[in-house]
Amino acid sequence: MDGSYHNADINIYDNTLHNHSSHCLNFYCSNIYTTGRGRRVYTRPERGVPFLSNSDMMAQNPLMSCNYMSRKYGYDESSVLKGGMILTGRVGAIGQTAFVPNYWEKYKMMGSDNIIRIVVKDEFKNGFIYAYLASKYGNLSFWKHATGGVQPFITDKMVANLPIPDFPASFQQEVDDLIQESARLREEAADALQQAIQQVEDIIPYPSKKNVGCVSSRTILSSHNRRFEANYYISEGHDIEKYIYKNFKWKPLGQVCEDISRPDIFKRYYVQNGIVFLGGADIFLASPDSKKQLSKTKTTNITSLAIKENTILIPRSGTIGNVAWAHAGHAQKLVSEDVIRLQPNDILRGGYIYAFLSSSIGKALIQKHIFGSVIQHIEPHHLKLIPIPIIEDSIIDNIHKLVLEYSKKVGKAIENERKAISMIEQEIESWTK
Repeated sequence: MDGSYHNADINIYDNTLHNHSSHCLNFYCSNIYTTGRGRRVYTRPERGVPFLSNSDMMAQNPLMSCNYMSRKYGYDESSVLKGGMILTGRVGAIGQTAFVPNYWEKYKMMGSDNIIRIVVKDEFKNGFIYAYLASKYGNLSFWKHATGGVQPFITDKMVANLPIPDFPASFQQEVDDLIQESARLREEAADALQQAIQQVEDIIPYPSKKNVGCVSSRTILSSHNRRFEANYYISEGHDIEKYIYKNFKWKPLGQVCEDISRPDIFKRYYVQNGIVFLGGADIFLASPDSKKQLSKTKTTNITSLAIKENTILIPRSGTIGNVAWAHAGHAQKLVSEDVIRLQPNDILRGGYIYAFLSSSIGKALIQKHIFGSVIQHIEPHHLKLIPIPIIEDSIIDNIHKLVLEYSKKVGKAIENERKAISMIEQEIESWTK
């Protein structure tokens, strides 16, 4: 009886989609299911397997901020995500759809019970079906069936009944090839970035944890901003900082960057046809995008908000410690003033700085400077203090090349995926004329 079902935007296209569809999604699938809600026992990464939420499945690097489920007490084989699966959100993140690349399997990534798994039969093209479900029309179809008042949800049975339009076999093949190539490029990009980060962590051993310690009053009085928090002086970041001071030549991050800054707060003019405006979480998406768009004419500080490729992005609040490399998917878009921008100079290679900050070592150094109680923050002047070790030029160059390889392949993967989705949307639009 709810108006949102009968007045949904998809109804403009509903008759057209049904008239061009011979079968619903369940015809093409061997299984469409969610797992039951099991016992969640989170642990350290070395003792568990990655456990992905709705937001994690949409990230470029799901391992960056996911929880880890205990192998001993929480592992569930039925929850493991398999290469080629199509994932979509069951609660809240309805319409968010992801294609599982094969490399996820080597990590034995588990998925939340809030993720619907779509397993396409071998004789059909899962890349094509993913591209349709990820398109404007697939997204609208999901939302038509969403139910619930406070927190909307959709069931696997509802998803099974979504119509899948008929397209020529050659068209499906072309779309599928683009999606499969995109998945392959993402896997190669992930491998390149992991190699870069691993080289950093091999050269700079991670100091052992300390749970207690002493700090002299002189150190406190001479510290940055006269800080008094125990976790500033007795932390992994503090131990790593001392280790770098003692064992490496180093330079503060502020000296190896042309600029470390973020724009001031400004009045936002949201429009329907403007420039895409990314928030702090959007910069980590596999395909950075947002429904929010800012006016091209009324936004006075567009230049400071626009992101160039090869910029390093760090959230000022929220997921502090996560680091993004601006690639082709970020270029020509605007990013919130809540994201700090780092522009590396010629003293050290930008790719090396990014790999260092993306490592467990860099993350601990960033998080050392966190301040605030309810909402935690970090500011540019804190980041400028982080010591960057100066290692052999050949290793720095190699790490930099790996990061550029990562950037190039992610950019190409996003281009292929968007082309595939655009082909489907344009074809469906031609049916409505």
